[in-house]
Amino acid sequence: MTQVYIPIPIVEIEETQETSSLTYKLDLNKGRIIGMVDGLQAVNQAIRKAIITPRFQCLIYDNQYGSEIEDVVIAKDATPEYVQAVIPGLIQDALKPDTRIVRVYDFVFNFEDDKVYIYFKADTIFGKTTIEEVF
Repeated sequence: MTQVYIPIPIVEIEETQETSSLTYKLDLNKGRIIGMVDGLQAVNQAIRKAIITPRFQCLIYDNQYGSEIEDVVIAKDATPEYVQAVIPGLIQDALKPDTRIVRVYDFVFNFEDDKVYIYFKADTIFGKTTIEEVF
C-alpha cells in the first residue's frame, strides 16, 4: 500500500476568539434595563436569571431554560434536608445550557423563617464567581 501525500495549503491560521457576552444589564429587582454588561458580570447575571426564572411557565423560553427551584422551595412538605439534596442538581441543570459556565460547586444553605439563602461557587470561562440567591 502506497501512501499518498496531499498538500493542503494553509492560507491563514485563525486563533479561536471568545464570543462576546455583551448584553443588557438588568435590574432584576426593579424589572428594568440599566445599561450594558460583559464578561463575568454578564455570566453572573445569566446565572441569576436562569435560576430565578420558573421553567415551563414563561412562554418566551423553551423547556430547557429556567429552573424548578421555586416549586421545590415552596412545597409545603419540603424539609431543609430535601431542599439541600435537590437544589444543587436543579441549579446545575438550569445552568447546563450555558457554555460559559464550566462548573458549579460548594453549595451552602441558610434557612431563615420561610426563606432559604443559597450560596454557591461557579467556574466560568471568565473566572471564578460566587452566587447568592434567596427563595
